[in-house]
Amino acid sequence: MPQIPFILSVVTFLPLVGAGLILLAGLVNKGRADGAARWIALITTMAVLAVSAVLVMQFKPELATYQFVERYDWFAGAQYHMGVDGISILFVLLTAFLMPICILASWTTIKDRVVDYMIAFLVLETLVIGVFTSLDLFLFYIFFEGTLVPMFIIIGVWGGANRIYASYKFFLYTLLGSVLMLLAMLWMAAETGTTSIPALKEYAFSPAAQPLLWLAFFASFAVKMPMWPVHTWLPDAHVQAPTAGSVILAGILLKLGGYGFILFNLPMFPDASKMFAPLVFVLSAIAIVYTSLVAFRQTDMKKLIAYSSVAHMGFVTMGIFAGNALGVQGAVFQMLSHGLISGALFLCVGVVYDRMHTREIALYGGLTARMPWFAAIFLLFTMANVGLPGTSGFIGEILTMTGVYGVSTWTALFAASGVIFSAVYALTLYRNVMFGEITNPAMKAITDVDRRELLIFAPLIIGTLWLGVQPGLVLDYTAASVEALTSAYQLAIGG
Repeated sequence: MPQIPFILSVVTFLPLVGAGLILLAGLVNKGRADGAARWIALITTMAVLAVSAVLVMQFKPELATYQFVERYDWFAGAQYHMGVDGISILFVLLTAFLMPICILASWTTIKDRVVDYMIAFLVLETLVIGVFTSLDLFLFYIFFEGTLVPMFIIIGVWGGANRIYASYKFFLYTLLGSVLMLLAMLWMAAETGTTSIPALKEYAFSPAAQPLLWLAFFASFAVKMPMWPVHTWLPDAHVQAPTAGSVILAGILLKLGGYGFILFNLPMFPDASKMFAPLVFVLSAIAIVYTSLVAFRQTDMKKLIAYSSVAHMGFVTMGIFAGNALGVQGAVFQMLSHGLISGALFLCVGVVYDRMHTREIALYGGLTARMPWFAAIFLLFTMANVGLPGTSGFIGEILTMTGVYGVSTWTALFAASGVIFSAVYALTLYRNVMFGEITNPAMKAITDVDRRELLIFAPLIIGTLWLGVQPGLVLDYTAASVEALTSAYQLAIGG
């Protein structure tokens, strides 16, 4: 298969072309602008998925080096420097995979300002993919911070009743966390004379500087994931965001924090990573146990799943800072798996919300009698969320717990208890919504999933089960990059 010239630039900026076409279509025929916007957004995101698939097929997973590298001088020593390794390429694919699903999920539910909505999603896709393809400090920062703007708009314009509060809380939390990261980047560029991320990975920062730099990056990425106790913006953002906004927020945007730890904290500041690992383990254990207990007490389905996301990100952070191949492999797998499962769960909530216009658990019950196909789909993703063997959720959790066990046994034990807690809140939710008598008269006319909704869930079902029985699809791609990362880390800390 011939390689597409500048393929990383194509996959990154192709969504902007679609956004431009939507604007043009609106100018040519305002009366049909909404319909044109939907179709252009869908076709564009499918094209991005196709190019991403070509990128993955042409990638050589046995190489630990960055591939498809593009590098040009930009300004003030910064460069337009792009490339992917075995880790980042899978996040590019995940982003491209979820975006068409989000467009389809919004097809009939978004009726106001459709043109603006579709443009916001396409701009967001460019910015997110740019984060995973950037190899320059300032290019990374521009894409990383840029993701705040379209997501702020999506929540603030198309969200629920308290959308303004939730959107500002989301924006301010994540923006303030990134100020320290920008200061650290400026110091690193002045200290080393380069903004190249691969070059900075090879630079030996002094033991005195590493803790401060580590904390500066940690402040940004911990909020983005989010880690306990800076997680409080997430439930509000999820509850107020439209369904597709929640899918992207949980499926992709939370992963920017974990990816940042892998790209910056672990390889650039190994001594500080070892020093602060116990702190990360404590925060991760609290996140897994505490937010699972908080999830159990929720009365809103979306808020319950949002707290579940915080708990599952605890597995990611403990796996990364275990600093070994199993832990990091598990963390990457967990992030990819969570992108599929959490996205599907928010879509499940969206299905019933579109019909009933409420997310209150107490107003449901007995849905299996009226929505058998939906009940089966919801059960699959509920089981995947609690880590049932045979689903992708099991692989990520078992790998992270295995990786951290040899480093911190108590953390692995707390994580294992979190698996039990997740089963309690997830199965309780399923029982309350799906079983029992129909007590709400409005539910007696509720209909099962339609063909469009089945089309939305089909790829998520396939992905969740396929990765559950064939984890090598991910692990074979990430193995070389993870081995290079963890070997360098262990060498740096004298392990």
